[in-house]
Amino acid sequence: HRFDRLTNALLRRVATEGPGILSGLDGVRLNTPDWLWTRWTLAYGEDETRKLAAANLTEAALDIAVKSVAGTSVENSVENSVETWAATLAGVALPTGAIRVREAGRVEALPGYNDGAWWVQDAAAQLPVKLLGNVNGRTVADLCAAPGGKTAQLAAGGATVTAIDQSGRRLKRLRENLTRLKLDATVIEVDVRAFASGVPAPQFDAVLLDAPCTATGTIRRHPDILRARTEDDVVRLSAIQRELLTAAAELVRPGGMLVYCTCSLEPEEGEHVVAAFLAADPRFEISAIRAGELGVQAMSISPAGHLRTLPHHALSEDGTLAGLDGFFAARLVRR
Repeated sequence: HRFDRLTNALLRRVATEGPGILSGLDGVRLNTPDWLWTRWTLAYGEDETRKLAAANLTEAALDIAVKSVAGTSVENSVENSVETWAATLAGVALPTGAIRVREAGRVEALPGYNDGAWWVQDAAAQLPVKLLGNVNGRTVADLCAAPGGKTAQLAAGGATVTAIDQSGRRLKRLRENLTRLKLDATVIEVDVRAFASGVPAPQFDAVLLDAPCTATGTIRRHPDILRARTEDDVVRLSAIQRELLTAAAELVRPGGMLVYCTCSLEPEEGEHVVAAFLAADPRFEISAIRAGELGVQAMSISPAGHLRTLPHHALSEDGTLAGLDGFFAARLVRR
């Protein structure tokens, strides 16, 4: 009991003075590590950095991909299916073809879950597959595929999918998801670099590489990233990403398509990786993303024609559908 008076005094002071002290603090800045704030300011400017950092402190909405339309481009999506499920789930149909559910409760209890009619996947994470356009009847390799949202999109779109990941544990979840969704894919547990080193390497009509990254674009869902990641992680992972992209290129047939993406806000894991790859491999060129092609606003398309969503970006002109994972994606074509 020696400290009971001191404890009570401190608590009383916190109760009386705490709100005033908090109101004078810059919570957005204080909750963002210096190294990330500096990097984002250099990449996006002070104003955008403050907006995205503030968005990082908000809870992410629940976004859903509907099986009947998940693998199609926005232009070819079956809008009635999206609208029907949006009504059933008390959500809103997004311009990208996803559904956003504001108040979901327990996901497994929602209509359609047990029937495999849909799965949970952030609206931004659904976009890289849509960059491939119509995949029906095409062979597609999904690299670093687990836990399988993009594999499901591709299979739902009618592609013959080979899903590759080196993690057996994560592939177990991918297989479970495919079973629930009643979708098929060839699943291989192997490092992408080893898979691509075969002589001859298997070749596909399209290859999607969702490379391992710092995941700084998913802080809304995983706030521990703010403290768990360091600048050394950016350097280490960008080196791996370059190796993986070089390997992925060997799996693309002439005339085929290659999509590289990460859920990182760091240019070293996105734009810089693609620029280095294109400089080293003249067989590939950028296939620029058109404004409005994916149902995203112009702010999410870079001048180079890449996808670059930031957490505060909106999916509507009036800004009411704000909030996305931070994603980078580049679409490349092999000559």
